[in-house]
Amino acid sequence: MTAPDASHVAPRLRIVFFGTPAFAVPSLHAMIASGHPVVGVVSQPDRPKGRGQQLQPTPTRIVAQTHGIPVIQPAKIREEAFLHQIRDLRPDLGVVVAFGRILPDPLLAIPRLGMINVHASVLPRYRGAAPIQRAVLAGDAETGVTIMRVETEMDAGGTFSVGTVPIPPDATSGDMETTLSHLGARLLVPVVDDLAAGRAVETPQDHSLATHAAKITKSEGTIDWHAPAAVVHNQVRGLQPWPLASTTLGGERYVIRRSAPIAEHPTEPPGTIVRARGDEIVVACGGDGLHGTHGTGTGLRILEIQPEGRRTMTAREFLAGRGVGEGARFGS
Repeated sequence: MTAPDASHVAPRLRIVFFGTPAFAVPSLHAMIASGHPVVGVVSQPDRPKGRGQQLQPTPTRIVAQTHGIPVIQPAKIREEAFLHQIRDLRPDLGVVVAFGRILPDPLLAIPRLGMINVHASVLPRYRGAAPIQRAVLAGDAETGVTIMRVETEMDAGGTFSVGTVPIPPDATSGDMETTLSHLGARLLVPVVDDLAAGRAVETPQDHSLATHAAKITKSEGTIDWHAPAAVVHNQVRGLQPWPLASTTLGGERYVIRRSAPIAEHPTEPPGTIVRARGDEIVVACGGDGLHGTHGTGTGLRILEIQPEGRRTMTAREFLAGRGVGEGARFGS
């Protein structure tokens, strides 16, 4: 048997991996299994969690340590001491997956092939910190992952690969995060292989089509019942697992965990419970030309609700335990 021509075997690239949360874990596993040596993992510092506020290792740190990969958790990524640590790793390529910080130019310049990023949207749509949540909040029918070059301007680099997936009408941001984390891992390794072989094709983005996915704030969780039911439903699923969509009733706060717009047009004021029996809690919402007739409201069915400090309840459990009746009105 003839031995393979060494000139046609793509070199293995020394990879430094930047990533912190669970979203980055499938991509880190994929890189470890790829044959390209992961010479270091850079994660944000461990944070205190739980009632005891004990430090918990980041998901990527756990994976790296399991595989004997050095972990760096810098407090500041612009300090020369950290940059020196990265230079000592002699990386060919940086792979960035939900690291959580903007990388400075001196850091981007260290790997000889630069850095690439697994970004959870179909660029140039949804550049920024919260692409998954913004897609769900907008009621988009699909989203995806883009493998792109990291440049100084946020999420503006050329693209190497794009994959899309549908967003089911009841999917939460948490659901889509899981789906996209695995899609990103599948797209990542072929791009790294292509960069190693010198055959990667980089396509510039159309900057005129760029939209910004601003960071989610806690204040966005307050439900405005004057919005159409479809908008409230997207808020309920788009803000899971954080900060969650909530409302008030009788001075108490309630998180709406699951909902469904219904083909009804209540005439009661927005926020009014128009049906409260059996498994049904139906709330009047606002309306517009897209989601209802002008001047006529829309209806939202609450499937699961969580009183503050209590467990999540089905509509039936909530009605049995709270005695809430038709005509009660949720606050904005």
